[in-house]
Amino acid sequence: MGPTLLLLRHGQIRANREGRWHGSTDSPLTLRGRWQAWLTGRFLAGRCELAKTYTSPLQRCRHTAALAAGEPEQHTVVSKLAEMSIGDWEGITFDTLREDYQLIDRLNDDLTWAPPQGESLLGVADRMSESLEWISKQHAPDETVLVVSHGAAMALALAKLLHDDPGSWQSYHFDNCSLTKIRLGEPNTLIDFNNSSHRRPFS
Repeated sequence: MGPTLLLLRHGQIRANREGRWHGSTDSPLTLRGRWQAWLTGRFLAGRCELAKTYTSPLQRCRHTAALAAGEPEQHTVVSKLAEMSIGDWEGITFDTLREDYQLIDRLNDDLTWAPPQGESLLGVADRMSESLEWISKQHAPDETVLVVSHGAAMALALAKLLHDDPGSWQSYHFDNCSLTKIRLGEPNTLIDFNNSSHRRPFS
């Protein structure tokens, strides 16, 4: 069995508040997002010793990691932990993507289909699961590792790692700065999911 992986979704960005998809769009945290990350750091500091922090290259994750785990110069940026890109359709509201572009239906109907200049569910599930497996292999079973990433990307990772089915990704919704605990091995095990009790009052 591998180390304990703590999956942390980044804090709030403006697109989250407005209901827009910002996948590869590099957006900063809002004030609420910064407070969410700070509260996460206060929670983690009192409960576990992190062996290492890995983060998506996007600034919302790097800033969240800095506030939640400190010592950003020691964090490892992993490019494949980035959010799913929907290419030319980024910045469009979720309602419009669903109703006018049929994005979710098209993604789910064909796991290899991708929006213009974007990524497929299968492609993201593969790169995310490979990244988490690689991270797990870098650490001993008694260590705890923080991984800061994104909602859709982490949902696809869990769908692949727990069910070998990227199409089940919608079973997993991550709140901003929620913590999810997983261990990879025989079998891969989900210990805690989408725990956001530490964010109060900035939930």
